Amino acid sequence: MCKKILFVCTGNTCRSAMAAAIFNDIAMKRDIDVMIESAGLAAIDGEKASLNAVKALAEMGIDLSYHRAKTLSPELIGIADIILTMTGSHKAVISQYAPDKVFTLKEYVGENGDVADPYGGDIEIYRATASELKTLLEKLAEELTK
Repeated sequence: MCKKILFVCTGNTCRSAMAAAIFNDIAMKRDIDVMIESAGLAAIDGEKASLNAVKALAEMGIDLSYHRAKTLSPELIGIADIILTMTGSHKAVISQYAPDKVFTLKEYVGENGDVADPYGGDIEIYRATASELKTLLEKLAEELTK
C-alpha cells in the first residue's frame, strides 16, 4: 500500500526539498511504494531551491533544480499519511491540525534533536545537511520496509 509522506521545514527551499528528493531517490532504488511531497510553513510559492541545496544534491547524483517551493496547506496535511518535520517547532505548529501523524524526522527514526537549517550557509554546510538527511532517510526506508 502506497504511503504518502510529507516533509516540512520553514521555507521549502532547503531541508524539506532536499529530504523529499533524497528519499525519492532511495525509494526508487529500493522499490518502496511511496508518494513524496514537501512544503514549508513560511514558503514563498514557486521559489526555487537554494543554489547550494541544488549543488549538494547534484554531487549525490540527485537533481533538485526542478523544485519549486510550496506553502503547507490543509490539503497537503489531509492527504499525508506521515508528516515529517525538520524541527520540534515545525512539529508543534502542525500538531494542532494533525497530532496523530506528525513527527520530527529524527524522532520517527529513533533519534533526538532537529535537522539544522543550512539556509544562507556555504556549500560545506549544505553538504553536511544533505549527508545527515541521507543517513536519516536510509533509516526511514528501513522503518517503512519492516
